[in-house]
Amino acid sequence: MDLSLRNGKKFVHLDLKGAPPNIGYLFELLQLFADLGANGLLIEYEDMFPYEGELKVIQSKVQPPYSREDIMSIQEAASSRGLEVIPLVQTFGHLEFVLKHEIFRELREVDYCLGTLNPHRDQGVKLVQEMLRQVMELHPKSSRLHIGADEVYMLGLGDESNQWLSIPGHSVHQLFLNHVIKMAKGIRETVPNLNLIMWDDMLRSMTPETIKESGLVGLVQPMLWDYSPTLDVANTVMLMELYKSAGMSQQWVASSFKGSTTVHTCVTSTQRHVDNHVQWLKVASSISAGIELQGIALTGWQRYDHMSVLCELMPVSLPSLASCLQTLLYGSFNEEAQKKVCATLGTLEVEDTERLSSTFAGANLAALIVKLASMLESEEIRHFHNNMYVRGWFTPYHRQKKTINPLIAEQIKTQAKMMIDAVDSSVHEVRKEMCLLYPDSTVQEWVDQHVTPVLEPLQNLMRDIESVLSDVGLCFES
Repeated sequence: MDLSLRNGKKFVHLDLKGAPPNIGYLFELLQLFADLGANGLLIEYEDMFPYEGELKVIQSKVQPPYSREDIMSIQEAASSRGLEVIPLVQTFGHLEFVLKHEIFRELREVDYCLGTLNPHRDQGVKLVQEMLRQVMELHPKSSRLHIGADEVYMLGLGDESNQWLSIPGHSVHQLFLNHVIKMAKGIRETVPNLNLIMWDDMLRSMTPETIKESGLVGLVQPMLWDYSPTLDVANTVMLMELYKSAGMSQQWVASSFKGSTTVHTCVTSTQRHVDNHVQWLKVASSISAGIELQGIALTGWQRYDHMSVLCELMPVSLPSLASCLQTLLYGSFNEEAQKKVCATLGTLEVEDTERLSSTFAGANLAALIVKLASMLESEEIRHFHNNMYVRGWFTPYHRQKKTINPLIAEQIKTQAKMMIDAVDSSVHEVRKEMCLLYPDSTVQEWVDQHVTPVLEPLQNLMRDIESVLSDVGLCFES
């Protein structure tokens, strides 16, 4: 068995661009991460970092960012639990939290793509370098920094890029590499011995020669990411060997324990993510000796990007995280691994609320979210418009003609109200528990994104029925 992932660095990714935990709850999570076998944190602050000066505008306006004192306290709490901290700052793509602001609009590669920086503007380069400087200033003990650089959409389509690419010998690959190298050298001048990591996806289509000749080798270590439960082991190994042949023998990998199923998933499936880690273990045991696997980041995405809805919250994902970490520690999700998860959390699947331990951080909220999500996904609510009474007596035709059988109307209203009341009651419980762990703005956002879209059709139906009944001079008590 290959022991590089079993004994190596295991970083839990904290994606703070959505649902940032209250600081007290965050400390509880750090203890749990350490208890489960993690030995590092990959922290992606985005707009929750307390940027200063010209950068203050990119601080979150939805909820207060963490304070400078909070940032230092997080690191102290992590260090005391044996967790190394690696900050992650995007430097090319996924800069929506910066470029959405009108003041930085001209720094976009193309106007309609909020995420990608125009690499030709000195102002943009200086802006990102200042972000890196401020983040590292508050992470004096961190010896590594992740500079992102994934999914740089629309690169090469801006006017200045088009002009640059018209020069013989220039390519989009070179355009990408030039910017990453500029970023890497810039932060290395400020923090000389810093080890840099970047996402690998923009490198995948390049030849070893292109990478080698660019000057990237020795500056940055690639982190290969794949969150699929059916990850292609042979292709991934081939890619790692390609990077090695380019001179990049020190490599990282990234799996996922949440936030990679669908953009709007509410409840995490443990098995899907365990399968992803099993595949990564196969990769680790298949690579050649020349590849120095540095460790793995278990990513826990809170949004697909800055503008998208919230994925699963951390409490409902902890059984998945625990199971994934034990899979790495034991080399498979064997009986011993499962016993460890059950001893800590009570169960392997968060949906198993009867056995879910109430002792771990966020357990009560996890159980309540599972209960509410089950209700919202029920056939009765999701397909209420296909209910016999609605399909038979209150179609769009009936609404347009403002006609309805009052007896049937009462039947529909009674059923709809019963469902709405049940959901409202469950939402009240969720709100009460969630506000103990998250900012009020997160609680409201979660309800608006995951509950309102399901309830709204029912509420609209109720209003339409009442309107028709009122027009014909009939009114029933709700």
